Amino acid sequence: MRWIWIDKFVEFESGKRAVAIKNVSLAEEHLHDHFPGYPIMPASLMIEAMAQTSGILVGEARGFREKVILAKVTKAVFHDLARPGDQLRLEAVADSVVEEAATITGTITCQNRTIAEISLIFSHIDKNMAGLEFPEENFVFNDQFMNLLQFYKPTGATGS
Repeated sequence: MRWIWIDKFVEFESGKRAVAIKNVSLAEEHLHDHFPGYPIMPASLMIEAMAQTSGILVGEARGFREKVILAKVTKAVFHDLARPGDQLRLEAVADSVVEEAATITGTITCQNRTIAEISLIFSHIDKNMAGLEFPEENFVFNDQFMNLLQFYKPTGATGS
């Protein structure tokens, strides 16, 4: 099973910027254990939500030709908690997208509160120099992830 930590895209500028929404719900099993009586969304899952938002931005920028994986979290600063009922806004800005890798600066907010600032580095593993071989199929951008973009409609878009 693959866990998707974003619910939808609300803004998407190819190769530049993506904004996704994550609704934090008490219906999510992990919140019952983290922490009993005072549930919060774990910081690690917020990093993963930003990585998914950013990874799709990076993959789409290069036509989903490469397998894009998170290589490094260079910064993860948390200023506030995310609790059930919160709607998180994840904004990923592409600082650099080149053949081998990409760097992203991300911010997670809730209403007017900054929850986290996260910077990530992604690797295009098909372009790696280690001589490793990976499966031919793109195991990163499966149907679940591709559906997130399929249902995104820019503001003012027309048609069906």
